[in-house]
Amino acid sequence: MIALIQRVSSASVVVGADTVGAIGPGLLVFLGVERNDTKDNADKLLRKVLGYRVFADDADKMNLNVQQVGGSLLVVSQFTLAADTNSGLRPSFSSAGSPAEAETWYDYFVSAAQASGITTATGRFAADMQVSLVNDGPVTFWLQA
Repeated sequence: MIALIQRVSSASVVVGADTVGAIGPGLLVFLGVERNDTKDNADKLLRKVLGYRVFADDADKMNLNVQQVGGSLLVVSQFTLAADTNSGLRPSFSSAGSPAEAETWYDYFVSAAQASGITTATGRFAADMQVSLVNDGPVTFWLQA
């Protein structure tokens, strides 16, 4: 399981003409599910996302996590994170989880995030989404579990 996280001042997801998810300060989490991911992968990745220290403390050092600053999560499914780009000019998605598997683990990740007490908004699984964000920093990290 892969998360591309971006520290944001704000972020939103639009499907068609409807805003389906939006947050103020926090983390935009693009979530990719790989074949054979498990509950343990999802739990480990969520712990990393919630605990990753990417927000500034009083000394202006990245020393605080999203929960410590009262931030939110916007979780967006993105199967392209599981792409193999090592050869040729077209990505291979053979390591990506099947749509059914990916939806199961995406839903689980979101539910676990919400159960942790953090405000969590989402995109819409498998939809054509327009994602807008103001990357704060910019700060972007690739996390894997």
